[in-house]
Amino acid sequence: MQPLIRDIYAAASAKKRPVVSFEFFPPKTPEGESALLERHLPALARATPDFCSVTYGAGGGTRDKTLKIVDAIQRRGLTALAHLTCVNHDSAEVAAVLDKIRALGCGNILALRGDPPGGGPFQPTHGGFEFAAQLVAFIHRQNGFCVGVAGFPEGHVANKIGRHDDWRHLKEKLDAGADFVLTQLFFDNADFFEFRDFVAGKLGVQKPLVPGIVPILSTSQITKFTQLCGAKIPPPLRARLDALGDDDEAAAEFGIEYATRQCQDLLRQGVPGLHFYTLNKARSTLQVLKNLRLA
Repeated sequence: MQPLIRDIYAAASAKKRPVVSFEFFPPKTPEGESALLERHLPALARATPDFCSVTYGAGGGTRDKTLKIVDAIQRRGLTALAHLTCVNHDSAEVAAVLDKIRALGCGNILALRGDPPGGGPFQPTHGGFEFAAQLVAFIHRQNGFCVGVAGFPEGHVANKIGRHDDWRHLKEKLDAGADFVLTQLFFDNADFFEFRDFVAGKLGVQKPLVPGIVPILSTSQITKFTQLCGAKIPPPLRARLDALGDDDEAAAEFGIEYATRQCQDLLRQGVPGLHFYTLNKARSTLQVLKNLRLA
């Protein structure tokens, strides 16, 4: 069995060093899969991340590909974190997926409510789970798994009450047995610090709260990405991206610079780690790590 991520964070904290982790998604095409498994994953593996996570896709539609990439990560001697959602699964189906993940030697799950395929309101599956906290509790009862959850420094896009309400729901997930939090991407560190102060300070959470970072690759891509997930692009950043326009190379270079400065500030403020949304590309994430002297 691979190391448990809660133990990785504990060991790194004792040594006063940040945990570095990467996130991948299952590609939609054979060409994309080959590029990830043959080029980008090997390049990123040489940076010796502490663990790598693999998303699950809307409705679990990429489940088999998720497990294939989890296996590929572990065959390279790295620790994997498999995402799992509530969408389109009853409890028996979730248990069956957990058995497959365990059979791969993976003991780490990121438990998410998930978004329904095609958008629209979330509808729980009969015999399944309505909230991520319920999924966390179910996985926690299966013995041997380390469970992570998602946090949203700007509040979840589906929560119309406000981010403080959303952050209280995060506390419910942690109380249900989750061991650490990986946040959604954000571009204004003030949002993360307010999130951390509320969750750790006011709610008393002592488990790792880990910022999620995305190095911008292009103006059009990050615009679509943030629209989907509900993250905001601060006005000064928006103005710079608009000025760069369709020059993807210049946008990527700027993205490296911006992410580097963002990470430097977060590290000065004592975050337990950095979780990079690689977008299945190696170059920008590797350059940021080199700039931070973490590669």
